[in-house]
Amino acid sequence: MITRNRPPAKNRIEHPRCPRGRNDEGTMRKGMVFLAGAGPGAPDLMTLRAVRALALADAVLYDALVPAAALRFVPPQAEYLCVGKRGGRGGWKQDDINEKMAQMAQSGMTVVRLKGGDPFVFGRGGEEAEFLSRRGIPFEVIPGLTSGLAAPAAAGIPVTDRRLASSAALVTGHEGDE
Repeated sequence: MITRNRPPAKNRIEHPRCPRGRNDEGTMRKGMVFLAGAGPGAPDLMTLRAVRALALADAVLYDALVPAAALRFVPPQAEYLCVGKRGGRGGWKQDDINEKMAQMAQSGMTVVRLKGGDPFVFGRGGEEAEFLSRRGIPFEVIPGLTSGLAAPAAAGIPVTDRRLASSAALVTGHEGDE
């Protein structure tokens, strides 16, 4: 079971961010991670909450499926790191991504782990949330629109229709360790 490590309400996304790594008293603040979905590929389909999180970011660790245009919401001084894997080609190992998120957050940074679609639909967001929870690192999940639902809708095809299809299933095309 994943225990959400949420920061106190005063540190939530709606409020102004302290200067990097320091709170108003000048002491180290604890960083946090946003596990955010970038939606199905068009930046204007991202949620407002994801855009707000990107605007607060000290660092963004993004997947290969995230469109470059989605990164326009990130402050220019933030660190950008592509940690994506694609089609079996090389990339970062999940353990390395987890460790990088933890290291950045523990140094006081606001980190956005930006994933294509929704972080909890075939996106390893559950694994990352569990890792952050075990480490006691504050995080918040920001859902995104998964392409499994967005693509049919964009093509005018209802995923469900009470007259024709009363349910829908999302199934992965592959399983594996990494």
